[in-house]
Amino acid sequence: MDTEPEKSEVGSERSPFSETLLEEATSSPRGAVRPLTPRSDAQWKSIFYETLQPRALGLQQMRVEKLRNSKMIQKKVEKKEPPDKLSRDWFNDESMTLETRAYLVDKLLPTLVPGVEKLLMVAEKKKALESEPLTFDPITFLGEYLMRHNPAYEINAMPNPYVRGMKAIADELKAKVPETTLHKLSQMKTLVKEKRKQREQVEKIKTHVRDMRKEALSMQFKEWTADLTGQIPVLLIQSALKSFMESVSSELSDDGTGIYARPLESVGSLAVKLNEEQFTEYLHSYIKNFNSDMFQQLLQHLLQCANDARNIIRHDIWRQMFLQLFFNCDHGKVGLLDRQRILSLLEVFFYNCSPQHKKGFLDPKKWPIIELDDIEVAEFWGIMEDEPISEKSSLNIPSGELALSEEAIALKLLLKDILSDMEMVSPEGGEAPGGSAAADQEQEASHAGEEGEVVLASALQDQAEMPAVEPGPGEAAAQEEQGPAATAAAESTAQGTVLPAGEDVVRVTTRASAPELPVETQEADRDPQPRSSAPASFINMQSGLQQTQNEELGPGSAEAAAAQEEPGSRGQLHRSSEGVPGPSKRPGQKLSVSDLLSLPSGLDSETCEKAPQKIYGKIWSGDLQTADLSFVYTDYGKEVREDWNNESTRFPDLRMNMIEIQARGPPSTISSFDKESLNPPQFVQLMETFVGEETTLSNVKRLVEFVKEGYVQTEKEKIRQMERIHQNSFLVRQQLLLAALFEKWDNECSGFLDMQEVDAVLSTFKEGMEQEALNKAKLQLPIPQWHPSGIVKLSQRDFQTYMELVVSELTGNEDELLDNIVEFLMMAVERTHTERLRGSARRKWLLKIENTAMTNGGSIKPVYDVLFKVLCRDTDAHGDTKKISAYIALLEYNLVSPERGDILLHYVACTEEDAPYVLNQSLFMDMEGVSFAAALDDKPIHVPRVHLHGNIHFWNQDRPREERKGSFLVLPLEDIRRRVFGVLGLDTLQDKNEKTIFVPHEIRFYQGIANTFSIAYHHIRTKESIMQVLITALGWLFTRVSHLQTITTYFMEPGEDRMHDYTLRKVMTSDMNEPAEVHLPPGPVVRRRDNIFRDYLFKCIDCSVVVTKFVFEEHRIAVPVRNQMGQAIAVFDVNLGSRQKLPTCEHRDLQKMLRTIQAAVCEILKEDSGEKDPFYVLEAEYVGDWRRGGVLFYRFMLQDLQNCIWNLDPFSSFSEIRCFEKPPHLVHTILKCVLLILYPQWAGTQEVEDWNCCIEKIDGELIENICYFDPTAAYVEVRPETLYSCLHGAGRKAVWKFRSTALEYLYNWVNTCLSLIELAKKLQHRQSMATSSTALITPTLSRSLRSSQISANTNHTFAIPVV
Repeated sequence: MDTEPEKSEVGSERSPFSETLLEEATSSPRGAVRPLTPRSDAQWKSIFYETLQPRALGLQQMRVEKLRNSKMIQKKVEKKEPPDKLSRDWFNDESMTLETRAYLVDKLLPTLVPGVEKLLMVAEKKKALESEPLTFDPITFLGEYLMRHNPAYEINAMPNPYVRGMKAIADELKAKVPETTLHKLSQMKTLVKEKRKQREQVEKIKTHVRDMRKEALSMQFKEWTADLTGQIPVLLIQSALKSFMESVSSELSDDGTGIYARPLESVGSLAVKLNEEQFTEYLHSYIKNFNSDMFQQLLQHLLQCANDARNIIRHDIWRQMFLQLFFNCDHGKVGLLDRQRILSLLEVFFYNCSPQHKKGFLDPKKWPIIELDDIEVAEFWGIMEDEPISEKSSLNIPSGELALSEEAIALKLLLKDILSDMEMVSPEGGEAPGGSAAADQEQEASHAGEEGEVVLASALQDQAEMPAVEPGPGEAAAQEEQGPAATAAAESTAQGTVLPAGEDVVRVTTRASAPELPVETQEADRDPQPRSSAPASFINMQSGLQQTQNEELGPGSAEAAAAQEEPGSRGQLHRSSEGVPGPSKRPGQKLSVSDLLSLPSGLDSETCEKAPQKIYGKIWSGDLQTADLSFVYTDYGKEVREDWNNESTRFPDLRMNMIEIQARGPPSTISSFDKESLNPPQFVQLMETFVGEETTLSNVKRLVEFVKEGYVQTEKEKIRQMERIHQNSFLVRQQLLLAALFEKWDNECSGFLDMQEVDAVLSTFKEGMEQEALNKAKLQLPIPQWHPSGIVKLSQRDFQTYMELVVSELTGNEDELLDNIVEFLMMAVERTHTERLRGSARRKWLLKIENTAMTNGGSIKPVYDVLFKVLCRDTDAHGDTKKISAYIALLEYNLVSPERGDILLHYVACTEEDAPYVLNQSLFMDMEGVSFAAALDDKPIHVPRVHLHGNIHFWNQDRPREERKGSFLVLPLEDIRRRVFGVLGLDTLQDKNEKTIFVPHEIRFYQGIANTFSIAYHHIRTKESIMQVLITALGWLFTRVSHLQTITTYFMEPGEDRMHDYTLRKVMTSDMNEPAEVHLPPGPVVRRRDNIFRDYLFKCIDCSVVVTKFVFEEHRIAVPVRNQMGQAIAVFDVNLGSRQKLPTCEHRDLQKMLRTIQAAVCEILKEDSGEKDPFYVLEAEYVGDWRRGGVLFYRFMLQDLQNCIWNLDPFSSFSEIRCFEKPPHLVHTILKCVLLILYPQWAGTQEVEDWNCCIEKIDGELIENICYFDPTAAYVEVRPETLYSCLHGAGRKAVWKFRSTALEYLYNWVNTCLSLIELAKKLQHRQSMATSSTALITPTLSRSLRSSQISANTNHTFAIPVV
């Protein structure tokens, strides 16, 4: 049956289908309507916007155009016929009638006034005003007019001018009526206008400040040393910004990363350079958000950096001379010079120089030229004569005017109080900010121009570079003619006083220790001619008198002239240049700001441009030739046979291994310290340290010529040196061959070889004819003691030792025999290409774990993360895509529940999926499992099928029983002495594949992972022990010194391989005011190219020697901390401030600390590397963890003191003390404390209170008791607080001034014993409060733990997989 469509009320038709949908929609519940999917909704919106948005924009544009046209028409009409001014009579803003007046003017008067006007006109026309109206009714006429011209219905053209004026008046009145829309709109418009005006004023001020700052930065450009093209390397500017950020962050206790407008870039090369305009824009892009104070600090810092950059260039010239000197002295081209001979030559040169020439050189018999180990221990602890300490201030001018030129001073005064971009605040009360700010600025500028006279800080050219020449007869006569006036002038100049030159007043600022000014300065003081400006006058004075002095000096004046042309030195920061005009000045008048403001107008002219600054008479080339000295000459002179690197080598299978091994190791730029020889970087650094900072070029040339002529080698010495180089080359090649052979055998990177396998192959060498030699070599091999596993493992070092012993027992040429054995063992093992690729990939992954431990700042967590990533990558690549779970558990002494066993396994890391079940769990010995069995037997345990084992404890009890399938592997973690400290566990219970069993090559690789983790873990533990030594040492030092500013400690972290440069990580900062700040890992990182002004730190690491530097107006000493091979692993940045040297007693304390730190660090490194067994002297050293480092520092200090006291004679050494009938309080107090430490039961008795009784105790027995006393022993009952109260008032300086060696020894011994007693008590307290402590399983401990286990568990094997 057909259905007809129904019509709706509006006449539209609805189909049955649409009606059905509507009924369903209305009848369905609201929750049943499904919303649009996100994709459908996005499509609907896109279509909607595509269709509707253009239409809406078109309508909007049409309306805007219509309004614009109407406004244009209205403007044309108003311009042609302006509004009538009479309408202003209706304007009155009286508040009482404002609303009524606004209504009338808006609604009534625009129609009524024209109506009345029309009425009057009609009445006048009909003469109704002259006689009585007969038919004219004005009221009716007016009513009709108002009805005809009703504004609501009248469509008229443009109203007349009077009405238009009233309309404007109405708008003004309505805007005055409060709480109306027009009033609010008017207020908004007014506010918008005020805001716009304020923004314009602020932008105007910002532009003015920006222009003035750019002008100041442009002036800063002239203070820097440019190259031949007039440009400055970007690297210098970046270093200045980096160092400024570091100084500001130290003041603000912030990291300083947010002080710049954008992040700092890293160029790392001197090739990128900037001209003056680029320099200004580059700097301003960083500092545009600085406030005024910080901008002033930046200007100050840039001046210091400009001077430091100049000193770097000067030192680079010296270093080039020293490098050429090395090549001249290296007659045999072996790459080494005799260090002792060089020191002897420096000693002869130093002690034969005149005092004038000696100035600036360091004493070659003292530290830092010689090593601290070369100084007798008694010199550290004994009495030394006080040496004069010269404290050098930065400059003798106010800090705010550091060597600024007159233009910079003027601009600085103008910029002083100008608001920065970040300080702009809108003024209150609606007043325009620009007016008041501009007025204040003009007022300050005029005030500075009227009252603030500027005393110029103009510096002389580098007069100190003049070589000392003995005066001839004519010169002596000239000096006599000068008389006392010239002498007084020179003295006043050296002290920074005002030099009268005519009637001018110019302040010359130099260092207090700068050399006396030469003759031309004295003669210039007598010049009566007035000068226009200070810099130009000094330049003219120098250029005019230079020729005269050259004539007086004779033929040798060329060198002096070259030295004279260097305008900068460490003693002066500002360098004037030729051709700089100054403002005209009347005699006797100082330059004011108003005078100096005339300079900027002509700064762009050629006459005001400064000439390029010269270094020793030459313009800088723009490059530092010796900046990369350690990179260029890293392998210079090394005679290394590289025939293996050819395709025709005897060892083709070892070639790639040897290449990879050579790429590893410490960075190539680091040189090991050797007391007998010097390589090029070390020689150059030694010479640079010797010449110091204030040495002139002539003295440097004189030194170079002296060493060049004095360094002579005999033929025997040359032959001996060549033999030594050849022997070293043979050892390097031998180690390289054996290391490559070891890696070929250990293709799966397990880290060890089974000695039985090696012996089985070696026994077939020469068909077994050398079996006797093999047996002899095996007897000499230090084979490990009995081990629970019964397997003799050969590490790489043990394998090399074994091969060397075998070669030594064979007859013939050792070099040829070694090659034969290596070739034989190489051919005995065949590896497929797939196996070699797999081994190479795995070795790279293991090296990544080691590198992570060395470069993460001492944190163990990144090592865990990398280890688990390596496991996953290996299973994906070589493990048939197994899905494994892994964990690491460390052995700890069970202090929580001792009844459950002596030790436990603490799970410290695991894969992410197992963290909720395994992490931070503890496995006790009474629990069933194979983890303890693997640890006690020190061998891996593999459970191929867990579901068939039967006695397995699952950490994840929620896993269904049918899913508990897979394989389980437990590997012991061993240290260098094969002591187990934990286990590594792996399982495949989450793997759904059928093949889940670990194959042999996987197990071998997992053993390599365990070995690599052990290396990484103990590297971090070693670093913690060293940190404890450093913290203890610096805490000791800062209790004894008061003139030391700061000491910053950096650790060296290597790059990815030898060819990558290393970095320095800041780990600790110490100063006098606050305790040592230890930077939590990872700490800040310093790179070589980040800050060229910190290059002395990298020179210290490169050469492994002490480096001195004067930078940022502070004296710095970089002291390396070396490992047992002589390579620097850390560096101290010692900041002396303005002092060149500490007072003698404090200087000795610094040397004691550094010497003791070096001894303690070497002891720790040797023990942790297995070179020597731990040797405990004090009872507190048995703590056995990283806390032993603090005890070790005091132990070495105590041993030094005991050795010194042992050498004392009981009678002659104490004769000065015995002669006192009534001793000083200081002497009695120290002796009393010594007796109370040894005999605490004598406290309060006559034995210590009576002086005569104390004197009787000084004998050989007392010295012997002192030398064998252990302050940390359990039997010691000394109360430190009692001794500290006795020592109150016995200061360090008072003991030093007493001049008694024996008293000095006893005083330091008492303080060292007190420190050890307190440290031992702290360790005991921490041990008692600790819930666990690291444990190591030795073979003896393994037997004892096995005997204590429950016998029921000895016949079963239980596994604890991680699930």
